[in-house]
Amino acid sequence: MTDTPSDHLSAELTIHLKNESGVLRAFITLLEKEQQALLLPDSDLLLTLAEEKTQATHKLADLSNLRRRNLNLKADSLDTTAWIEKNAPESLSAWKEVRELATRAHQLNQTNGEVIQLKLRSNQKALTVLLGASENAAGLYGRDGQTNLPISGRTLGNV
Repeated sequence: MTDTPSDHLSAELTIHLKNESGVLRAFITLLEKEQQALLLPDSDLLLTLAEEKTQATHKLADLSNLRRRNLNLKADSLDTTAWIEKNAPESLSAWKEVRELATRAHQLNQTNGEVIQLKLRSNQKALTVLLGASENAAGLYGRDGQTNLPISGRTLGNV
């Protein structure tokens, strides 16, 4: 049995795709940690995770670009599966794994983004309340040091 160029291509592509799967798994782990950290009141861990997530994203982009160059695919080509089926069918299962992991990472990232938006809205509401309270409290004392409380519609002792 002799190795054909197609066998060599499939072997190289499979190794590359398995590497990409490993990086995707690590990225998913980061996203899961981020999700847990988002549920905690202390957000210090999020800063560390954001940096790690950025590095992992760059690594994934580099691997994806390398794969596209090696397969001679245009940047807008969405037909990687068809190319692999035709030129390196032994790599198809590794490609499907990459796609499944990428889908999982996308879902986790979407969920984390939604949680961040909810927290942001909650924080914005709390900030608005605090700013409103501080503006009301600013008028409690006049220049003479005497209390200057805002008067409601009715004075004490009147019905």
